[in-house]
Amino acid sequence: MTETKERPAPSVRLLHIQEAAAEVGLTPRSVRYYEELGLLKPAARSEGDYRLYDATDVERLRFIKGLRDDAGFSLAEIAKLLEDEAAREREHVAFHATSDPAERQRILRDRLARYEHQAHMLRAKVARLQTMVDETEGRRARTAARLEALPSELAAPSTESALPAPNQETAR
Repeated sequence: MTETKERPAPSVRLLHIQEAAAEVGLTPRSVRYYEELGLLKPAARSEGDYRLYDATDVERLRFIKGLRDDAGFSLAEIAKLLEDEAAREREHVAFHATSDPAERQRILRDRLARYEHQAHMLRAKVARLQTMVDETEGRRARTAARLEALPSELAAPSTESALPAPNQETAR
């Protein structure tokens, strides 16, 4: 039987770290590292103290991997995004637990600030990526221009290009 800190429902399928990592395309070491950083917390532990992961954990791993690999976020940026999400979940519960208009207003203002911060982070990432695209397009344009200039250079050889090709025999 499995011992857990918070017992999941009996029908929940729990995966060992190797299974969860393989399902997402990560290594078990990466999953352990994410846990060390606080990005992930296993759903349960077995009697032998092995980490066990549920579907929510696997989805979180996919989200982390996507942010890291596809969007190029650092683990620190990912941690901030995940913390913002956890805070929104806590605030959602707090909002519905109170009928005090001032408290509800404070919660919604905090949520707005988190969304604004997140949007700022995303816009900064887009700007960095756009700069990279612009630089790459500039290098491509310079290379294309050099390529177009080659036929005209071949038509009027310079003194440097008058040297014999390596496979040609020189006249004696």
